[in-house]
Amino acid sequence: MGAVEAAADNRDGEPVLLRYRNRAVRPEDVAFVNSLVAQGLTRSQLYRAACEAWGWRQANGNWSILACQDLLLRLEERGHLRLPPGRRRAQPKRELPLLPMDLIPLSGLEVGDADADLDSLSVRPIEPEERLGWRIYMARYHYLGVRPIVGEHLLYAAFLGSELVALLGWAGAALQAPLRDNYIGWDATSKRRQLRLVANNIRFLVLPWVRVRHLASKVLAANLRRLSGDWHKAWGHPLLLAETFVDTSRFRGTCYRAANWQCLGQTAGRSRHANRYPRNGVPKALFVYPLHRRAAHALRGSD
Repeated sequence: MGAVEAAADNRDGEPVLLRYRNRAVRPEDVAFVNSLVAQGLTRSQLYRAACEAWGWRQANGNWSILACQDLLLRLEERGHLRLPPGRRRAQPKRELPLLPMDLIPLSGLEVGDADADLDSLSVRPIEPEERLGWRIYMARYHYLGVRPIVGEHLLYAAFLGSELVALLGWAGAALQAPLRDNYIGWDATSKRRQLRLVANNIRFLVLPWVRVRHLASKVLAANLRRLSGDWHKAWGHPLLLAETFVDTSRFRGTCYRAANWQCLGQTAGRSRHANRYPRNGVPKALFVYPLHRRAAHALRGSD
């Protein structure tokens, strides 16, 4: 629901300046925000403080930072308050390089902790003309390479300012994942009906020349904030749960833990072959992240 102006509403003795997502904004709310501005808070600190004071959360439990930002900008446009100056950000590049594999540089952006501004991080779905670039980078730099993706999926690019720093891929959930099925409480019928509401993070690549502390977890968090909405736009339905499988012989899953994913345990090491799942694969750690605060309940079809 968008914002709707309200001329006046004196039920509580004060006029309503604005109605936004079923919230009546009154002069006392504006006075509170102005008191935060007077404390010298930055815009990002201001949005977080307002969300905490108002208990304003998304359905998945995260703070409604973007909605709060939109509300305060609307109030500023109408002259009700004056926000602190915003930080100028470079616009991300629109395209990934569409280059032959042997021309992609082995080194590029050199970013150290002291130079990187994580406030300039942006994550977005790639454009159709960027698919070749995404595939080339994965083929060159990801240990699993690149394979055809069948069915519903989304591919993403992450930027610091205008520099490409990471790539991600999401596809339909794994068919056989007993740890996940037990976590949700699925029987065969509900799993068959609801599996499409789970997405698998099949690829995550931070480009090898990028060295920024906490970048990977920040990229994951930014991607998760928009994943369900993007999926609904692309495929006609939202997502309730994200999953991924981490090869613990290579990685520890640190960025997933830092982004508040939950590790369900180690898989049995099965790999798909001729519709059977023999124990000849590599055991992996299974991580999940609820995109809805009652994800397991909803996935059982109980909502």
